[in-house]
Amino acid sequence: MTKQSVYAGADPRHVSLVALPDAVVSTLSGIFDVMNAFKLMDVPNAGVGAQAPFHIEIVGEAAGPLKLASGVPINVQRAIAEIEMTDIVIVPSVLLQPEGWKKGRYPSLVDWLRRMYDRGAVLCSACSGIFLLAETGLFDGKDATVHYGYARAFASIYPAVPIHPERVLIISGLREELVSSGASMTWHDLVLYLIARYAGATAAQEVARLFALQWHQDGLTPYIVFKGKRDHGDGDVLSAQQWLDAHFSVANPVQEMIKRSRISERTFKRRFTNATGLTPLAYVQRLRIEDAKRRLERTNTSIDEISWQVGYEDPAFFRRLFKRTTGLAPGAYRKRFRIPDFARPSPRGR
Repeated sequence: MTKQSVYAGADPRHVSLVALPDAVVSTLSGIFDVMNAFKLMDVPNAGVGAQAPFHIEIVGEAAGPLKLASGVPINVQRAIAEIEMTDIVIVPSVLLQPEGWKKGRYPSLVDWLRRMYDRGAVLCSACSGIFLLAETGLFDGKDATVHYGYARAFASIYPAVPIHPERVLIISGLREELVSSGASMTWHDLVLYLIARYAGATAAQEVARLFALQWHQDGLTPYIVFKGKRDHGDGDVLSAQQWLDAHFSVANPVQEMIKRSRISERTFKRRFTNATGLTPLAYVQRLRIEDAKRRLERTNTSIDEISWQVGYEDPAFFRRLFKRTTGLAPGAYRKRFRIPDFARPSPRGR
């Protein structure tokens, strides 16, 4: 399928890429360059100068220079007050400050986003850009995703939005008009999805090859680092968690925790589950798998040996649990996340 057969003669879709002071420059500029590739580069099966499927602009509250979260300035090409209609709106990643996201700082942007939606626009977020889009209320009751590092913060601010940080891309709404992508570089998946949706699968494949972009087809679960909830206010459970940090690999850690707590087994398990959101056994398993992930990334130790080191005598059970938890078999995980040999310091360099 060639470009001509996909979108020949069609007017380009207008894409409004939102710039705001919290935006991350790498996501914003990356999205702009990839969606603009049909105009600027020799995309196979397209040809320089041919009708491009997108007309993309950087838009914001005011036209002109704008300093982004990292301090790098960009140029806002059009003010949102000048835009009465657009086909696609993309809010790039935003950087949350230590105090978190504060609602109500961009009322004109939020109102404009609602108007564009009412006039037929598809609203998209890359990573943490969903914090701004969720302020419109349009995602209430609609599935969405966000960077897993911001998931708890998002859920506390927008409890009406079902959030799935382990998922790469979620398309919601009756006309598939609400699109969100997950952690960081999943903007690749968002852009490739939009190209496939409006220009065809072949065009998306060609752009992916041109930029060496990859779909995150295994999801984001392998990337998520487990951090047990500790702000629950139960001192006995917190003490047990702190003990587990150093002793999760011992035999029968759950029974040892209960013994140390001097609380009845039934009461301890109930309080632990209420406080952390996981049963004691599930919590131990998550700690063990997290330690196994680090060993797979950083050592040449065999998988059977790692199984024993983290507390499992049955390597087959460990392999099944690892894949169920991370979505990848241990060997596949090591291949995906281990630092490649060319990036390791040489003995002479040391």
